[in-house]
Amino acid sequence: MKAVQYRAVGSAPEVVTVPDPEPGPGQVLLKVTAAGVCHSDIAVMSWPAEQIPFPLPLTLGHEGVGTVAALGDGVSGLSIGESVAVYGPWGCGTCVKCAEGKENYCLRAKELGITPPGLGSPGAMAEYMIVDDLRHLVPLGDLDPVQAVPLTDAGLTPYHAIKRSLPKLVPGATAVVIGAGGLGHVAIQLLRAMTAVRVIALDVSEDKLALARAVGAHETVLSDEHAAAKVRELTGGVGAQVVLDFVGAPPTVATAGAAAAIDSDVTIVGLGGGALPVGFGSLPYSTTVTSPYWGSRSELAEVLDLARAGSVEVHVETYTLDEAPLAYERLHHGKINGRAVILPNG
Repeated sequence: MKAVQYRAVGSAPEVVTVPDPEPGPGQVLLKVTAAGVCHSDIAVMSWPAEQIPFPLPLTLGHEGVGTVAALGDGVSGLSIGESVAVYGPWGCGTCVKCAEGKENYCLRAKELGITPPGLGSPGAMAEYMIVDDLRHLVPLGDLDPVQAVPLTDAGLTPYHAIKRSLPKLVPGATAVVIGAGGLGHVAIQLLRAMTAVRVIALDVSEDKLALARAVGAHETVLSDEHAAAKVRELTGGVGAQVVLDFVGAPPTVATAGAAAAIDSDVTIVGLGGGALPVGFGSLPYSTTVTSPYWGSRSELAEVLDLARAGSVEVHVETYTLDEAPLAYERLHHGKINGRAVILPNG
């Protein structure tokens, strides 16, 4: 079968031919319908060799949906041809966090060598993929697979971040979304669907700011050295009760801290390498800074339910498997407006 792989440190992704996978005991084989292209992949592909925690080559794609093609021994409860989404942050299934459905915070994954698809295990950017356990599949029903696939990360990750801050996302409050790309434009929709707050979106791209307005941002601000002051101006000097940084680079993290209100939440989601100092006097009183990871299994089901209700719709650009390297190149240069989706069997 064809697959898109990261094959050597510093190289571009390549379309290659690899053996067809077969499901072992307890595993599920999916015929991949769609796979998402994510900035996280680009971040991983920029790491030096000593930082990469898994062997290469690696089949990419940590956002995946597909139809059930075959079941390994001992698997029941699924039908061949059933449409499902893959829950990506695989865990051990038995620790305290996994028992809560929070496999994104599994306590033993590193110890046991458990890695997500596309981020250590063979991913969804192939004609077929193996899912290690039935519990990592969520039924799609009648949801459009192309629209649904980004929700497994670009929807789940902002949903998890927003849900943590719901006590502060009250009417009259302001939420700032830094980065109106794949995750950010979904976060804006989630904020509008789940809360009554004012949403201010920041980005360096006028195209992405236009997308932010189209999906519900009340205000848009160019993300530069004046952005935090503009947020404070728009909030009467108070600042934002919640700041969600989907870039995470040093300049955006600095903006996030400078735009935060007293008793606010600053959530750094992006992998841009920035860090925000925490200490008395460095941020407004009682500011909480967090760096969450992905989301829980139950939260993925909730995000898909929001999509079924028409509360969130991902802006997608589609590519064939052979065009996947081009999609990564366009993403790297900031030319994807929304989310790029690969159709391996399309």
